[in-house]
Amino acid sequence: MDARHTTDKSKLPSRYVTEGPERAPHRSYLYAMGLTREQIHQPLIGVASCWNEAAPCNISLMRQAQAVKKGVAAAGGTPREFCTITVTDGIAMGHRGMRASLPSREVIADSVELTMRGHAYDALVGLAGCDKSLPGMMMAMVRLNVPSVFIYGGSILPGTFRGQPVTIQDLFEAVGKHSVGAMSDDDLEELEQVACPSAGACGAQFTANTMATVSEAIGLALPYSAGAPAPYEIRDRFCATAGEMVMELLAKNIRPRDIVTRKALENAATVVAASGGSTNAALHLPAIAHECGIEFDLFDVAEIFKRTPYIADLKPGGRYVAKDLFEVGGIPLLMKTLLDGGFLHGDCITVTGRTIAENLAKVAWNAQQDVVRPSSQPITATGGVVGLKGNLAPEGAIVKVAGMPPEKQTFAGPARVFDNEELCFEAVKNRSYKEGEVLVIRYEGPRGGPGMREMLATTAALYGQGMGDKVALITDGRFSGATRGFCIGHVGPEAAVGGPIGLLQDGDMIRIDAIQGTLSVDLTDDELARRRAAWQPRANDSTSGYLWKYAQTVGPAVTGAVTHPGGAQETLSYADI
Repeated sequence: MDARHTTDKSKLPSRYVTEGPERAPHRSYLYAMGLTREQIHQPLIGVASCWNEAAPCNISLMRQAQAVKKGVAAAGGTPREFCTITVTDGIAMGHRGMRASLPSREVIADSVELTMRGHAYDALVGLAGCDKSLPGMMMAMVRLNVPSVFIYGGSILPGTFRGQPVTIQDLFEAVGKHSVGAMSDDDLEELEQVACPSAGACGAQFTANTMATVSEAIGLALPYSAGAPAPYEIRDRFCATAGEMVMELLAKNIRPRDIVTRKALENAATVVAASGGSTNAALHLPAIAHECGIEFDLFDVAEIFKRTPYIADLKPGGRYVAKDLFEVGGIPLLMKTLLDGGFLHGDCITVTGRTIAENLAKVAWNAQQDVVRPSSQPITATGGVVGLKGNLAPEGAIVKVAGMPPEKQTFAGPARVFDNEELCFEAVKNRSYKEGEVLVIRYEGPRGGPGMREMLATTAALYGQGMGDKVALITDGRFSGATRGFCIGHVGPEAAVGGPIGLLQDGDMIRIDAIQGTLSVDLTDDELARRRAAWQPRANDSTSGYLWKYAQTVGPAVTGAVTHPGGAQETLSYADI
């Protein structure tokens, strides 16, 4: 008899809804949706996507989910499709909507968990396309710990503006040019119509592609699957294979926490550093680790950045986008280069059932490309992201230095303090700031915002005005992966809990050294203590709804801005119910 007719569900969660006479009412609902008796008694596989019509990042996910379902069905499983939310940073950027972005990561993880728990699904294939949906989906996978495969929706294709390739980064920076008369209304309108020509997430090594790179390096995604752009039909083949592979993982009982180990997290941080990826990875990797019960904070990430060569010439610091990397060998080419150089743990298991080293065994160096350099000939000797610490950031901070020459990686200047992003953006738009200043945006941390907003609108405007390397900017909020210039985020403790950034005054001398890894202010301990004694907490206007709830539970950026005790406090995994 065909094995799929005799599936032993005695240890699978779905036995609670499909097996035994007492589950007849439950089965009746499944029959109502057209399932056969055979399908009901097969493993039930959640196919979760972040599809919506909010942005191009997500618009192709429903189509790709259908390919996943075909793969699940072909391998003897019963796929059950559902959707969760996303908040798309590009559209949320520069206004109060950005407060919803980071909290959406928790809602995504929570909603996938609740759907899986409530309907007792046995395994999960998760499709995500936007900055927070990628880590949110991976967090759900390791939290549930049922066999899982991650699928990235793919990147957008680059646009073309007067014969030159462009990305959304060019458009944000064009706003700054426009504000100083360096771009006309007509040119700005023309650029906005061509910058984003297809479905897919932002094409450079911003947060979405950074976390897509992580998905392969950490072992939760199939090799090459995270590199193919969204419009490429080959994505459907990856999706169908993912559906088949999750059934194999179920048969072998290979679970996400078997894959996401301390070594796998180190591999993930390594590829972020080597690719000049987003500083947001230093927020998301600790959050994924937290779900597993592994201690892995911003400083652990920064330590790996410090010893990893920056070798992938990707925007925003470099020349190329995700499509270019995929076409010369994809993320496996980058990983093989790092593995051969001794920078990756090759013994980590992946969703293929094989190790990283086994997956990469047949990957050959492509000498006809210059997107990825040999690890022995890096763009810079250390990673494109640096952790900072000092009396202004006792809990740490982070800065992206990919593409910045060493002489630009130190800065000292007087503070110019703003208590929210809007005030700073207004000063930038009106050019009411001075060269050499350190612009400080505070009360934008996880709790203080609440929501830890990104500051791309402000940083891009500075760059567009030609001031990207003439001022520095520090914040207890975050920066987009598209940010460039000397911009320091995740400063902790945040202002809302009385951190030193909340004690700064205009004119205080701030010193930033990304080479030595320090962030300090020229104030004595006694002066900081005096100011702290006089400091009063500030209320914000999030006094109800989800943002209020988020502010009550969210932790500091250094450990990932997480909202629950995590795997270390878990007494029973969902997978073992």
